[in-house]
Amino acid sequence: MELRKDYVLDRWVIINPKRGERPHQFVHKDNPAGVKKCFFCPGNENLTPMELGRVGSEKRWLITWFLNKFPAVQADGDYNVRTDNNYFTFSSSYGWHEVIVETGKHKKQLFDLPEKHLMELMKVYQQRLNEVRRKEGIKFVSLFKNHGPDAGTSIEHSHSQVIGYNIVPPVINEKLGRSLSHGRCAYCDIINIERGSFRRCFENEKFVAFTPYASRFNYEIWLFPKEHLVDFASLDEEHLRQFLDIFRKILGRLKKLGCSFNFYFQNYGQLHFHVEFCPRISLWAGFEFSTDTIINSVSPEDAASFYRGKKQ
Repeated sequence: MELRKDYVLDRWVIINPKRGERPHQFVHKDNPAGVKKCFFCPGNENLTPMELGRVGSEKRWLITWFLNKFPAVQADGDYNVRTDNNYFTFSSSYGWHEVIVETGKHKKQLFDLPEKHLMELMKVYQQRLNEVRRKEGIKFVSLFKNHGPDAGTSIEHSHSQVIGYNIVPPVINEKLGRSLSHGRCAYCDIINIERGSFRRCFENEKFVAFTPYASRFNYEIWLFPKEHLVDFASLDEEHLRQFLDIFRKILGRLKKLGCSFNFYFQNYGQLHFHVEFCPRISLWAGFEFSTDTIINSVSPEDAASFYRGKKQ
């Protein structure tokens, strides 16, 4: 397992052949039978690494979390990055990779869970962010969810993941630097503009969601606090309640779309904290990969109309 940087671009990859050994419960050409036993259901705890924590009693859990059995990164080796022969920059694939199983009910997905359950999950998210980023060698923590086979998940039982590792991703450094380059937060300005645009989707006292002007994905939507808040893990109960108000509305519309999707928390330094939801409806092809210019067949304005519940 190794973390490697491109020869010239500020782009990183994790080389980890063991990730290919993880089980898949979705039917694919190379796995026609699928995996019949669910590793994340209650009663199968012996199939996963030792539990790190749970919400619930000793005999019954509501939410549980543990180290990933097939981690992308792990806490061994040298986390310091070095360069040999000018072009070969690398370190150990160092970090911490957890799975958060969001419910004990196999058939329930995140958008099916009641508000009280989701509030407990948000508090687990906060706890795991706080704990993982304090670990030695960790410079950035990614909290994310993959829903559905086209979003990269392999186990259908609803779960999220936390990966902390030993670099700050270039895209995060770029967002942070550019958003604060004029002495104030660009995202604060953007929020104020989008609140009055055709891309506005949902809003309450403390949060707003809109489809970004240059959306990469069909029906992409971002959720921001109106204040310049920089740490999801520091949100109090009232902020979490209002966050969930819009979070649940977005999930409800994603359920209606019926597609695979990813969401991930953008949470680092003085960057204006937010969550980006990316439905995985269309595939990127040669033009997108060769130019890094995305063709999006659904305008953000039409996507926002869908989120607001208007007919297309």
